[in-house]
Amino acid sequence: MFRREWLRTVLQGIGIGMVVGPGIPSIASAQASEAGQGTGPLTVRVTRPFDAETPVREFASWLTPNERFFTRSHFGPPPADSVKPDAWRLTVKGLVKEELTLNLKDLQQLEAVTLTAVLQCSGNGRAHHRPKVPGVQWERGAVGNAQWTGVRLRDVLQQAGVKPQGVHVQFQGADRPALATVPLFTRSIPLAKALHPDTLLAYEMNGRPLPLLHGAPLRVITPGWMAESCMKWLTEITVRVDETPGYYMQQAYRIPETAVRLSSGLPGSAMVPVEQMPVKSLIAAPAEGDTVRIGPVTIQGVAWAGEAPVVKVEVSCDDGKTWEQARLLGEGQPYAWRQWQFVWNARTPGPTAILCRATDAQGQEQPATSPWNPGGFLWNGWDRLSVTVAA
Repeated sequence: MFRREWLRTVLQGIGIGMVVGPGIPSIASAQASEAGQGTGPLTVRVTRPFDAETPVREFASWLTPNERFFTRSHFGPPPADSVKPDAWRLTVKGLVKEELTLNLKDLQQLEAVTLTAVLQCSGNGRAHHRPKVPGVQWERGAVGNAQWTGVRLRDVLQQAGVKPQGVHVQFQGADRPALATVPLFTRSIPLAKALHPDTLLAYEMNGRPLPLLHGAPLRVITPGWMAESCMKWLTEITVRVDETPGYYMQQAYRIPETAVRLSSGLPGSAMVPVEQMPVKSLIAAPAEGDTVRIGPVTIQGVAWAGEAPVVKVEVSCDDGKTWEQARLLGEGQPYAWRQWQFVWNARTPGPTAILCRATDAQGQEQPATSPWNPGGFLWNGWDRLSVTVAA
């Protein structure tokens, strides 16, 4: 029994699900209820911890509602009592001039900042990598766009006073593995990103206090970067001279510095941390397998590009033979996704493939397929779905 529990915990830590024993469905059901499965079902990928993605049809709205936002963690949330606002504390330590212990009211004395940003799991799209890689087989919905309110991490670090030797900022949350032999989920980011004015310690999501599954009472938001940097249930900030040691920084969430050529027989390049989101777009409607009628068909979706704005989305309704430009909706905001729309005049009955691709302000274009890597991270190949045109 001990060995089985240890194996399950380790595999979940790197994103691999297992079939679990009796008693687990009740836990998963409670977490699913909090995630809003009654009103907008999530697609469950792992039951314990509760890892579930948002159905892509939900992305027809600009903001993703809290109860329909994907959820991901390595060990599940900590006990609710330990993160209640009156019991919770944040410590700031390490290479600082003055160690701090802050409660939520202390943080709320600082200037409040609100911004809208995409949050995306690094493994979103892992199921599309070929050859397949182990891990949660996320398809398209481990992503969402939300409004985050909190305080600047920079303001907290300035209050503590960062010493000159400090060049990395480490985060630790309150969640814990079932076994003490399993490493904690601990991550760090470079000081430059920590001091960026848009990096937040968020206590609200879409105008409401953070839900427990999304990191209550405080989580990190690193706009434009993948979600492994956005530590949930934050309890400790440590300023360090070096990058965090340990499994979740030095082995997990790393990609080859240059693309892996699977047929070359050459060893991979140096591994670097996953950081910025690549340019990407998704089709929210129609849905895979839909039947549409001859005539005008409205195709809509979303596109985002990390720290650079999306400037163009193109759509192909003939399996990539020709492309036409879609209309971008609304005003672009840094870090938020951009909705888009395209009206297709369907003329020929039968099956057809619809594709989309985006381009950002730096000229980076969404590729036909994403470079393979052993973690299955950062998939951003063209989004593709099949529909049938009926006379």
